[in-house]
Amino acid sequence: MRPVVAVGLIAASTLLSMSAWFSATFVVPQLRVEWGLGAAETSALTIAVQLGFVVGALLSAATGLVDAVPGRMLMCIGGLGAAACNAGLLLCDGVGGALPLRILTGIFLAGVYAPALKEVSTWYLRSRGKALGVMIGALTIGSALPHLVGAVGGVDWRVVIATTSVLSAAGGLVVCVVRGEGAHPFPRRPVSLAAGFRSMRNRDVVLANLGYVGHMWELYAMWAGVGVFIAALPSVAQRPNGDNLAALLAFVCIGTGAAGCLVGGVLGDRWGRPRAALTALICSGGTALVLAATYDAFPLTVTVLLCAFWGFWVIADSAQFSALVTETADPDYVGGALSLQLAFGYVTTMVSLWLVPQLVEHVSWRAALVALALGPAVGILAMIAADRRRAGSRALAA
Repeated sequence: MRPVVAVGLIAASTLLSMSAWFSATFVVPQLRVEWGLGAAETSALTIAVQLGFVVGALLSAATGLVDAVPGRMLMCIGGLGAAACNAGLLLCDGVGGALPLRILTGIFLAGVYAPALKEVSTWYLRSRGKALGVMIGALTIGSALPHLVGAVGGVDWRVVIATTSVLSAAGGLVVCVVRGEGAHPFPRRPVSLAAGFRSMRNRDVVLANLGYVGHMWELYAMWAGVGVFIAALPSVAQRPNGDNLAALLAFVCIGTGAAGCLVGGVLGDRWGRPRAALTALICSGGTALVLAATYDAFPLTVTVLLCAFWGFWVIADSAQFSALVTETADPDYVGGALSLQLAFGYVTTMVSLWLVPQLVEHVSWRAALVALALGPAVGILAMIAADRRRAGSRALAA
């Protein structure tokens, strides 16, 4: 099988499987009304998938499951399991039954994402950053789609759940079409307790994880908040169709990240992972600060262009942190190391997703945007250190 076909199938499988995650963004507003949910229950329903994902990733890192079981098998089980849990929402009549199902959905999806990153990495070596960028770019489009549906409106939540359940199951089956691993496979090792945690002895992996944490602090809060940010602008809020317009513009701003993933991958393969990630972190964090300093000072067109630029760079570095782990971690524990990195990142998103709305409500959008820029600042420091270590290693080798 040609590498480009294999990576395309793995990316499609991941996107389809993860649709069970994306469905939460579609349905929560309707469930808030139908089930009479309060603010705390709504937040819990939104965060439950991420909590489950973190639990699943930590279990994977602790057991070394991704390094012991073929990735395609884990992706198949994860996609089918997520589909079943997602479909279970159709039988629920309140948040009490829905929360456990959303947590289980996240646990199953943790069995999709890390194995997918590892599987893609076996097919490419020199162009690994671009290959991983293609996969994460597909997920970026998936993350943007709820905003497009929101702009159109009128889709019942039951239709959304049924459709995404079918798509998630299809994702679990699509990966079975891929035959074997690529030309650069990782060793397969027996299940081993705390296997992934051994990667934390490697300073390069630690720096990659710090960069990823800084990146994730900003990413999901930006994706969740950019539509609300645009809707709050007076030039949008005063329009009769302001909410629909904001949702459409949010889709565009997040969707540009798909191109950012590809550009980030190309830069990573040419410049090295740390420098490519450093560039993206500077651009995304800098844009957040510019928006904070100029809130409502520019015409709507300029503000939207800035948000689109932000969306382009905020995800452009994501694949490079994963690639760094695959290239610097002990090959025996790459799957566990990737799972641990994902766990760190998604725990971080839970904090920033809670903090940003609090700052917007009690302080201002300016304060929230400045707070978001703190994540890239941490990532920048980590990537400067990683780049220096890489330069030092090259100097010693010469």
